[in-house]
Amino acid sequence: MKNALISPNEQVSYISAWDGQKPVYTVLGQRVAEVADAQFEVAPPLFWLACADDVTAISFYYDATSLTIVQIPESPPKPELI
Repeated sequence: MKNALISPNEQVSYISAWDGQKPVYTVLGQRVAEVADAQFEVAPPLFWLACADDVTAISFYYDATSLTIVQIPESPPKPELI
């Protein structure tokens, strides 16, 4: 099992929809700053949370409501110009 370093002051968002050619961003949760095999000391408000071995900092976020690490959904494709 790995450990995810959570940065609660940083938000993760993704493109959830398109308004014409403009992306619509939705905030998902808090940033997973790093994933490591072993924990090391960090300054508050950063904190460690055990996570699955497939978690990566770039593809996951921390959901403070459910207290879980969740994969960032895939963004919808950009609409074609007509």
